[in-house]
Amino acid sequence: MTAETAQTPVPGAESSAESAPVPTTAAKITDHRRKYQEAVGDRDAAAAAKQHPRGKMTARERVAALLDPGSFVEFDKYVRHRSHGFGMEQSRPFGDSVVTGSGTIHGRQVVVYSQDFTTFGGSLGEVAGEKIVKAMEFALRIGAPILGILDSGGARIQEGVVALSKYASIFRLNTKCSGVIPQISIVMGPSAGGAVYSPALTDFVIMVDKTSHMFVTGPDVIKTVTGEEVGFEELGGALTHNKTSGVSHYLASDELDALDYARALIGFLPDNNLAESPIYDSDTALEITDADRRLNGVIPDSPNQPYDMKLVIEGILDGGDFLEVQPLFAPNMLIGFGRVEGRTVGIIANQPAQMAGTLNIDASEKAARFVRFCDAFSIPILTLVDVPGYLPGTDQEFQGVIRRGAKLLYAYAEATVPLVTIITRKAYGGAYIVMGSKQMGADFNIAWPTAEIAVMGGAGAVNILYRKELAAAAERGEDVEALRASLTAKYTADVTSPFLAAERGEIDNVLEPAGTRLAVIKALRGLRGKRDELPAKKHGNIPL
Repeated sequence: MTAETAQTPVPGAESSAESAPVPTTAAKITDHRRKYQEAVGDRDAAAAAKQHPRGKMTARERVAALLDPGSFVEFDKYVRHRSHGFGMEQSRPFGDSVVTGSGTIHGRQVVVYSQDFTTFGGSLGEVAGEKIVKAMEFALRIGAPILGILDSGGARIQEGVVALSKYASIFRLNTKCSGVIPQISIVMGPSAGGAVYSPALTDFVIMVDKTSHMFVTGPDVIKTVTGEEVGFEELGGALTHNKTSGVSHYLASDELDALDYARALIGFLPDNNLAESPIYDSDTALEITDADRRLNGVIPDSPNQPYDMKLVIEGILDGGDFLEVQPLFAPNMLIGFGRVEGRTVGIIANQPAQMAGTLNIDASEKAARFVRFCDAFSIPILTLVDVPGYLPGTDQEFQGVIRRGAKLLYAYAEATVPLVTIITRKAYGGAYIVMGSKQMGADFNIAWPTAEIAVMGGAGAVNILYRKELAAAAERGEDVEALRASLTAKYTADVTSPFLAAERGEIDNVLEPAGTRLAVIKALRGLRGKRDELPAKKHGNIPL
């Protein structure tokens, strides 16, 4: 081509340029408004029409209810999937199947994602996965808690392995975030197959009664493979996972209750592992009050009579405000958050009103995970002890109470946060050791005068130590029960008294219950500067 021919205009080119004028600013703004309406207005209206009749909120309504009003900043509002198979190219909604962004709760920064069940069943495809990964990476980068609202049918079948790979990326990030930023999962619909493992990797799982479901394999698959017939609710409903499996930490009555619990939880937690927990103003009395004196009447005269340990917990915490975690699972162990002088503390306590407060597999694992969470985020731990021992039985032994019960030992031994332990009544055997005992690393151990610290209770010890004497008394026709009661009382006084433990330095103080709140305040004040480190290592090998 010559220079002359190269400069020859193409026929029709000039007229073509004239027919496609550059859009004006006003036209661009109008186009943006149209796209925004399509991405948000039209989508939300369509979603509301589907969700509201089911008693469910839309993805953006959930975000709005969770965050402080007007604080939400959305990410990736206009992204679209890139799939072309199975007719997917015919439907490419803006934002795909998840809403992501950041905002505030109680004025503190958080990151949130909310799956939209009305778009491809909330399924996770390549783009939806990229949005969640981006939100998680942002949360990790700024050191803010991340809250996921789940309502999804699982991996997007049309996208195959690409969808699965995004789940893998999410799981890896869940693990990377663990112990660095708080992670909360709020399940507000189905979460099936591989999708369940992201919430399982997070710190807290909240489910809504009758509308949330989680399972690895659904009822149809189970029936086909094993022949068992089971319904959705029985298999993976919110009540099942709160009461039986322990997967969930709170059973919400409805969606607003779930979001309110998440907001309350955030109020106790630090932004990240390097930040301090929020400190609230406190008008805590610094002298013994009438409310404190009521603790003197909590412990029954009979050692076998139950009482509610929550009364003790509420008597110590600011305003009696105790946010319980996993209240329906292993109710013989209480865990949750409260405040002392406006500062967050984690509570772990035996519950004598349930199974006499014995330790078992579920209670041990429940408490162990909570200890590790508190330790990861530098939250002091207050342990309240009334434990007669481990629950006996072949079921416990066959299911691995040795291995699984050791998790609680490991958690306490590994914890470097301030540890304060109060023994209210029974503290027997290995269960005494595991419940934040002095030699397991507790900083302050305090006993009430009602405490009994020994290898076993008086009745059991007498049956072993005085077996021959009791048998001889029976042969002579004497009142064996009266003799046993007398020997039990003597053993209890001579061996289990908390003052004997105090003489040996196994506990730091014996005080009446009325002084407990002030003792805890002073102990935690003294421990604010605690510095403790574990030996250098990649990580330990907890008995999982």
